[in-house]
Amino acid sequence: MVVTEIEQAVATPQATPQATPQADPPHTAPNPQDAATRGRWPGSKADRTALLIWFFWHVATYIYMVLAAPGRTEAPFLDRLTPWDSDNFIAIAQFGYDGSPGMPDAPKLTAFFPGMPLLLRYLHVIITDWSLAIVLVSLVASAVVAVALSRLSESFREGTGTWTVLAFFLSPFAVFMLAGYSEALFLALAIPAWLLARRGRWEAAAVCAALASSVRISGLFLAAGLAVQFLVAENGLRATGWRKAAWLALPGVPVLAYMAYLHSRTGDWLAWKHAEAEYWGRYAVSPKEAFLNTWHRSLEVGVLQTSYREEMIAGAVLVGLILLELARRRWGNVAYLAPQAVALLAMSSFYMSVGRASLLWWPLYLAVGITGARRPWVFMAYLAIAAPVMAINVGNFTTGAWVG
Repeated sequence: MVVTEIEQAVATPQATPQATPQADPPHTAPNPQDAATRGRWPGSKADRTALLIWFFWHVATYIYMVLAAPGRTEAPFLDRLTPWDSDNFIAIAQFGYDGSPGMPDAPKLTAFFPGMPLLLRYLHVIITDWSLAIVLVSLVASAVVAVALSRLSESFREGTGTWTVLAFFLSPFAVFMLAGYSEALFLALAIPAWLLARRGRWEAAAVCAALASSVRISGLFLAAGLAVQFLVAENGLRATGWRKAAWLALPGVPVLAYMAYLHSRTGDWLAWKHAEAEYWGRYAVSPKEAFLNTWHRSLEVGVLQTSYREEMIAGAVLVGLILLELARRRWGNVAYLAPQAVALLAMSSFYMSVGRASLLWWPLYLAVGITGARRPWVFMAYLAIAAPVMAINVGNFTTGAWVG
């Protein structure tokens, strides 16, 4: 029943018959009420609602951070938002890929793509505190994510943007919209790229995707999704011919440039991938072995038991989401999600950061939001599961526990 409801929710009057494979339907005409408000900051009513959700979610989580701290940590506020990956981004921004003087594990820094460190280096001209700068990047980027995700949802069905944005910010791993990590920055480029593609603006979509590729390797997965969208969408190849197809190669340029840079430094084109294997255990094993390794870790490492089980649940959600998108014949979504499943569930010796990567699966939040707008009980069920886990993960992460 839920699958059927989702299929009905994302259909638009312009959709073609189910028997013909199609991409997402073209962007629908804006609501006249929204047109009346266009030109007034910050846009439509849906945009303003999305920003209000973003703002009050941050207020609530900051309050929760304060309440969660007593007896668990005395670390300064910014330090609680900038552990682990944040330290690595800051080290690269400050010292380059050689790391700080005497850094014993500096080779691991090559695993981090240069987009975030370069941005931090430019921001350092006006914001001298590195920790503050990286947190502000996530703060601003998450606002962009809220508006872009709302608009993407509204392009499927009017009045669903609020539900979708709520689903996203209440996701179990939404804490990484607070932290100095790269997820918010990537999504602030990737979701607009997807929305631009739905509107037939393929050149602009490719530019956004190229910037996203400088932040995370996931940008290549985004490029794959855009390429498939171009092939099957009504406003893609059929409308433009091949003259815009070359733009879709643009997201690969930052990745190739970074690989060439690493080769000039280390003689290894894939130094970033080898660093992931050496320092994080990200090397290819069978999906069965990766699952069993994660399960055994959930039993043997007591303090991380819940986190590893969350990783396994997230992996199951990803597989289920891909199957759902296959059933809905959403080929662009499948092309974006399937490589992530391979990378997360078969290119790592155990599940790591699968839950955190769930923030990148916007088709999931669209499904919850669009279905929830028509069937509130679906959203209530999601809320009952996701919101408590989100709160727990905010408390754990900001008091020094690993949550993905």
